[in-house]
Order: sequence, then C-alpha cells, then structure tokens
Amino acid sequence: MTLSLNKRAWVLADQLTADTEAYGVSVEVLANGTRLIDCGVNVAGGYEAGRIFAEICMGGLGRVSFGQMQIDDWAIPAVTVYTDHPETACLAAQYAGWSVQREKYFAMGSGPARGLVRTEKLFEELHHKEQSDVAVLCLETRLLPTAEIADYIAQKAGVPTDKLTVLVAPTASTVGGIQIAARVVETALHKLHTLGFAIEKIMNGLGVAPIPPIAKNDGRALGRTNDAMLYGGQVHLNVCADDAELEPLIVRVPASTSSDYGSPFYDVLKRFEFDFYKIDPLLFSPAQIAMTNVSTGRTFRAGRINGEVLRTSFI
Repeated sequence: MTLSLNKRAWVLADQLTADTEAYGVSVEVLANGTRLIDCGVNVAGGYEAGRIFAEICMGGLGRVSFGQMQIDDWAIPAVTVYTDHPETACLAAQYAGWSVQREKYFAMGSGPARGLVRTEKLFEELHHKEQSDVAVLCLETRLLPTAEIADYIAQKAGVPTDKLTVLVAPTASTVGGIQIAARVVETALHKLHTLGFAIEKIMNGLGVAPIPPIAKNDGRALGRTNDAMLYGGQVHLNVCADDAELEPLIVRVPASTSSDYGSPFYDVLKRFEFDFYKIDPLLFSPAQIAMTNVSTGRTFRAGRINGEVLRTSFI
C-alpha cells in the first residue's frame, strides 16, 4: 500500500481536530508535543465522532455508517461496517490487543500504532508490515494519558512524541459504544483465526451490530457492548476456500457455540468474579455469520439474533 495505516488514520484525526465543536470532542497538545483527542471523557462526543473514531481504529481501510436493526418490535440504532482489507484493517489495526499499562495507568489500545509496536504474538502471523513516521493509537479508558504515558507509547512505536496522536473514549460513552459495535467484523475474524482458519482467504467483509444504549458506568457498558456483538452482531464474509472446509467450520463460529452463551455479558462477568480470562474465549464472536465461497458461489450460514438477551441487557 502506498500510504500506511497510521498516515491514513492521521488524516482522519485531522478531521476531528479541524472542527472540534461540531464533533463534540476536545484537543490538547501535551507538554511533549503529543496530540491528545478526548472523545468522551470530559466531552460528550457524538455519532459522527464515533464513526470517525471507528474508521481511525481500522487505519482508514474500513468504512462505517449508521442505520437501524429491527429486533422484534424494536428498531435499534446500528452501525454498518465494511472493509476490503479485512486482515489488515481488523487484525493489524482495529483489534484491541495492546494493554497499555504503566504504574497505575491502564487502557486497552487499538488502532494502527499497534502495527509499529508489534508486541503482540498475533503480528507474527499477519502479512501487513507497517512503516510510518507518525503513529495513531485509540484508547478505551476513562483516564486521559499524561505526557509520561505518551512518552512511553511513542517510544514503543518508534516515533517522536510530536508525531503521536492518541484518541480516548470511555466504554460508557457515545463514541465508545459506536467504536466497539463497529468491531463486529473484527470479532468474526478473530474467532475464525482462533479456530485455525487462514484469514488471508477472506477477501472482504461487512457487518451490522446494534449500538448499545449508554450505560450508567463503564462496567455496565462493558456488558452492553459485548452483548451487542454476541447477541446482535451479523457478519457476511466473501472468502476463497474449499466448500469442504467451510461447511464444518461455519457452525463453530457464532457466539451460541460457547458454554457461556445465553446470559447478558455483565452477568457472565459477575459469575466469574469479573475475571475476563475465566470466560470461554469461544464466546467472543458475532451472533450470526455467513460466508460466501466466491470460488463455488455457495453461502454457508450459522447462528441467530437473540432479541430476548438484548432486551434484558439494553433495557
């Protein structure tokens, strides 16, 4: 690609900083020169900021739009996300795979800066090799990073601190809910990768997921954002593979295949004493998936939307 994911994301971040009042965000330049964009900690944020934030997470190689999902008699606001570069946009950028932790500070990091940091084992298996003299990182947290945290991020990414942009959105915020719902295709890819499917066989993908109502706190929001995916997410992938490989695979992909499926995610967390790592990793998948084999024209489908759990979680 002629333009790196970080450079693509930097251009999108420039859009936010060019009209902060309209987007409901705020911008600060830290003492070390890092650009910090608050999308929901001390500001309200908004739908358009959430859309751009989600596209930044994908390194500019995915598109996000808004609509509604009809679940029973309820029309829920929803995101539609699509990409023609699923492995790169979703796994090399969007996946929240970097735990940014320094002393008492903790945040989950996503976005194209991960491809410069490359501390995750996942990057050993991905084909994209990111090169950039700027870095963009998205953080899911309620604590804005200090200049010292920005120093650490820049050092790990190998860029000067004034060439780093950090965006922040809490889970319980408009932007936070949107950008997590927009991970629906990424969630499907990660599940397929876990099941041993060669991700490079996926040509493009489109997904739809409900935008969860803003919860009263980040813990509750963590439950609702996961429920949006597990019980309301729908994904369609175009792949180039063998039918004999896809037919037994598809039934293993939906969240409903997990032993922990069936209850709102917050209740599952509570049952495991809020230890994320005790939850069955196979739970993390969209509710419904379809895969079209472009070589044969056959489409394989599995899973279903669970309106009952969504109502319990969202209302």
